[in-house]
Amino acid sequence: MSTSMEIARKVADAVLYEGYLLYPYRASATKNQARWQFGVLVPPAYTATAEHPACQTECLLEAREDAVLRIGLRFLQVRARTVERAEGSGYRPVPALEVAGETYLTFDEAVERERDTVVSLAELLAAERIYEVGHDTTRTVEPLPAAPGGGPSGRIVREDRRVDARLAVRAERIDGPYGLVKLRVRVENTTEWADAEASRDEALRSSLIAAHTLLAVEGGAFVSLLDPPAWAAEAARSCRNLRTWPVLAGQEGRRDVMLSAPIILYDYPSIAQESPGELFDSTEIDELLSLRTLTLTEAEKREARATDPRAAEIIDRVGDLPPEVLERLHGAVHCLRPAERENLPWWDPGADRAVSPETDSVVVGGVTLARGSGVRLLPGRGTSHARRADAHDMFLAGRRATVEAVFLDVDGVRHLAVTLDDDPGADLQREQGRFLYFSPDEVEPLSGGKEDG
Repeated sequence: MSTSMEIARKVADAVLYEGYLLYPYRASATKNQARWQFGVLVPPAYTATAEHPACQTECLLEAREDAVLRIGLRFLQVRARTVERAEGSGYRPVPALEVAGETYLTFDEAVERERDTVVSLAELLAAERIYEVGHDTTRTVEPLPAAPGGGPSGRIVREDRRVDARLAVRAERIDGPYGLVKLRVRVENTTEWADAEASRDEALRSSLIAAHTLLAVEGGAFVSLLDPPAWAAEAARSCRNLRTWPVLAGQEGRRDVMLSAPIILYDYPSIAQESPGELFDSTEIDELLSLRTLTLTEAEKREARATDPRAAEIIDRVGDLPPEVLERLHGAVHCLRPAERENLPWWDPGADRAVSPETDSVVVGGVTLARGSGVRLLPGRGTSHARRADAHDMFLAGRRATVEAVFLDVDGVRHLAVTLDDDPGADLQREQGRFLYFSPDEVEPLSGGKEDG
């Protein structure tokens, strides 16, 4: 496996388990009652929710006809896990069962599914290729430790339902001198379904969860759809992506791997090197989730361990983090370089040499207001904006304040950043740049303002 593909798969794994089980990692947590939110492809006959049975990726590549494409479809399948208590000569499903000091919970798991295919570009240019994906119904039984008297205490029954899907791949040349190819990858859930009004939990067991594709090319290069070169911009706009977003992945600068995910990413996404392991919520901060996990009580940790083996791994891993590893999660500087105005984004105030919030001024009632000027706050006043003062504004009405800066927004409108004169925390707010903001017609100059000359 190439280095680019290894990097891409780590990100794809984070996509695969995004939202799988959220902190506090317990089955009883409210947020874990509604799982499986990303990249869900339901059976086509299931219409009780607004979820769709298919997704489509279209992307561009520069390639010769002898180029070879590797296309990987990856998704999770929900697996029902039911705990059953031994009763008489049979078993009865129960929400939980404690045996020999261990707790076993009824809770859905997930199993990873993957289908890889290798095909030449010449084949895809000649005709659409269809690949069937299917997984049969399975049922496994795991006996639990014996009861104190030696008889059976219970068992865990795991069941997978039948899931069928279709992967359709096609390529076409785009007219023009650049030799561009548009690649289309469509994933469809084709599972038969009889009850259109069944519960979502039922339908999810025959669905593709967190479905995404990993694309790799030998003898060619993908083109960024987020930042295409000028000559490919029109072709990039013609790509139609449905419920999935393709981005360049792997080693930055290389263009041999693309990840098409059900969540919006940027080109060359990566997992922070400081991250010690998966937490199932890639929009959160590792340090925050790790610290929160450390605050769980022993009873909560026992429930989390019983909820899911992956949750148990998190509890154990976070509990064993050395101080130096936890400290690394607090933040890291990956690159130090001089600040250059020319490279600042257009919306950054520093990008405009004509703007200087600490020295700029604005005239109000014939008085020039700048940093250090005294004003009286009159929230909600003025004709430049029609709004009614809210409760917080009314608390500020008539208060004296000092102008700290004059800002110009992207629409050319000026705003005054102020601190309250009678606020004991004003110095701290000034140091941190945390101000109150008002438009010029919401303030009244006090004596000491600079007369406009």
